[in-house]
Amino acid sequence: MNLPYSWTDRPATIVRRNATEAVLEDLCTAIEAGDLPIGAKLPPEAALAERYGVSRSVIREALRSCQTLGLTSTKTGSGTVVVASHAASPRYGKFSARDLIEARPYIEVPAAGWAARRRTDAQLANLTRINDAMQAETDPALWVQLDTEFHLAIAQTSGNEVFTTVVAAIRDALGQQSRILNAAFAERRSASNAEHGRILQAIAAGDYADASECMRRHLDKVEQAVTELAGDTPA
Repeated sequence: MNLPYSWTDRPATIVRRNATEAVLEDLCTAIEAGDLPIGAKLPPEAALAERYGVSRSVIREALRSCQTLGLTSTKTGSGTVVVASHAASPRYGKFSARDLIEARPYIEVPAAGWAARRRTDAQLANLTRINDAMQAETDPALWVQLDTEFHLAIAQTSGNEVFTTVVAAIRDALGQQSRILNAAFAERRSASNAEHGRILQAIAAGDYADASECMRRHLDKVEQAVTELAGDTPA
């Protein structure tokens, strides 16, 4: 299906506070309004980048988020096609949003506590290195990599192989979730940085209860963002 010229020819204004968020919001709005109807094939990345005045990496992040939301389907050689008019509850690989929300508190909360109790100087230095890099990182994709590295490092620092194995198994899903939340909510990355900093401080202090509580609060904030994105409690 050819795109309606009224949409492709209409200028798009992007607020620079978060280009990926702005592109994603515009695409979602256009899809939900019917300007980009089901079956419509989106222009190539280069054309979209020119339309929005952003880099192709920003377009790729926004398109990945659209696909995660179930709005589009992207196939190599075929491009990106609109497949739904409203976002579905996100899936991250074989895991649903509900899967992660229900499971993570039972793994990562105690993992943070045990990390505080068992961490070595070398492990604390590694967590500090990752956290410092996250605080300074401005590239969204690199930040997401550090985010998942931080959570995995906490599980490893806990000294519990079950926690480590589970977090390693869901690491890709955590990365996908992190990427889409950061794209959808401009303030999420800076808030997450602050939450991670508090978790690190508690681990450094060797405080089991505080580290556990800081992780719980962080996961609560993630759940709130996921729920807001889905418009309802993840099913």
